[in-house]
Amino acid sequence: MEARTEADKAESLKSFQSTIRKSENALSRMTEKGANTTLVAKRLQALHIGLAVLEQDWDEKPHPFTQEDLADARILLAGLLPSIEGIYAKSKPGSPQKTLLERRIKSLKLAIQAMDDSTDKDLS
Repeated sequence: MEARTEADKAESLKSFQSTIRKSENALSRMTEKGANTTLVAKRLQALHIGLAVLEQDWDEKPHPFTQEDLADARILLAGLLPSIEGIYAKSKPGSPQKTLLERRIKSLKLAIQAMDDSTDKDLS
């Protein structure tokens, strides 16, 4: 799956940035309440890695992550897709939420594909 236009790329990057901001806010609120933040922190790290991989792919920005980091992030991001797709299926057609979820799903799939491509390049 490839982003076909610069607009698709920009939309995907913005979606990741938005998801990261929301996750950072959730992590902050959970930390204040003394809740267990392990899962949210891992997801947040996976989102940062996903964004970095897309930026490397599209803008040739280097990132410091290892293949192991990419593999772990890929698993976490792929694990988010079913729940997001479920919420998407239940959302009202034409609603802002449906549009946001559509973009989030697309950006996650693009990041997962970029991680797969990166792994394939390293294996050859």
